[in-house]
This record gives sequence, C-alpha cells and structure tokens, in this order.
Amino acid sequence: MSARPLIVRTGVANLASVLAALRRLGAEPTFSSDPEEVASAEAVVLPGVGAFQAAMDALRAGGLDAAIADRALAGRPTLCVCLGLQLLCEGSEEAPGVSGLSLVPHRVTRFSGDVCIPQLGWNYVEPDYGCRFLQPGHAYFANSYRLVDTPEGWQVGWSEHGGRFVAAMEREGVLACQFHPELSGPWGLSLLSRWLASAQNT
Repeated sequence: MSARPLIVRTGVANLASVLAALRRLGAEPTFSSDPEEVASAEAVVLPGVGAFQAAMDALRAGGLDAAIADRALAGRPTLCVCLGLQLLCEGSEEAPGVSGLSLVPHRVTRFSGDVCIPQLGWNYVEPDYGCRFLQPGHAYFANSYRLVDTPEGWQVGWSEHGGRFVAAMEREGVLACQFHPELSGPWGLSLLSRWLASAQNT
C-alpha cells in the first residue's frame, strides 16, 4: 500500500502509535501543521489525545480548523481519532463556551452513572447497517467524554458504557473513531487498511 497520509501535527497529541500502525500497513505518512498542505493532501489523519479546549486552541492558532472542517464537509479522506471525533461536534461539556468544528450539531458529554471514568480498555463496536469501513469487533478506548446523539447524515458504530454512545461514525471518505484503531490489534489495523484503500481510490 503506497498511500501517503498526512498526520496533522497539532502539538497536543502523541503521534507515535498512529505513525507505527500506518507504517505497518505499508503507508508512508508525512507530518504537517500547514493548513494548505492539510487541505491538499490525499488523506489526512487528525490524532486526538488531551483536552478539548487545548486541541481547539491549537487548531485555531494554526489555521487548521477551517482546513479540516472543509475536508470533512466535502467528504474527503479524513481520519479523526479519539478526541478527533469529539472536535467534529459543536462543543463539549469538558470545555463550556468553547466551540468545536461544528460539523455535528451535538455536544459531547461526560460519562455518568456507576461506570469507570475514564473508560480504559476494550469495548465491543456494533456498526449500523450500511457502514462502509466499520465492522463488528472489539476496539480499545480511552475516554471520559462521549457523543450519545445520532449524527444526522452519518453511518454510526455503537458501544455501551453507562448507556449507548457513538463509538465511530463515517460519511463518504471521513472516518471518526472514539476508540484508538491504532491500538486495537488486527481488527483496528483492518479498519485502517480499508480507510487507506478508499483514500487511494478517491
């Protein structure tokens, strides 16, 4: 596989595991924090680790927010990981008053009830009928916040942790995962492989 996905360098995410997984699949990733390069890349990966406000501040400071939002709106190959999924929403309970990319008109909320917070470990992902990338299987999660509303216009995979929540969502060439596909064993690598293959055929 000769895809050259561009990994967005935000300064607030650990990129090593994503880089290793993509290389394992034969891809040749590059890094950039240049909005023009992000806008024109064949495929883009937005890794997400950390806090909602810090991530949005970093994206806006570098002019990356508009480049990523435009890609996702157009359905161009874009992979958003963990916090990356949450950034597509209009906001998060974690950071009151801070706007997200607002591609999904819902807010992210903290897990509630008698469950472990953060959710750390493996959980089952059940895709809705018609998903292009997602297949049933177990994925590795590390999150305290989640999206519970069905995003209109997206195909969704679901998990349960104190109630049903969005484990992943996809639309055209965009795949957003609340879990970490790069840490989800063979199942996660297979998911990444399908997304990379679709990017090459776009």
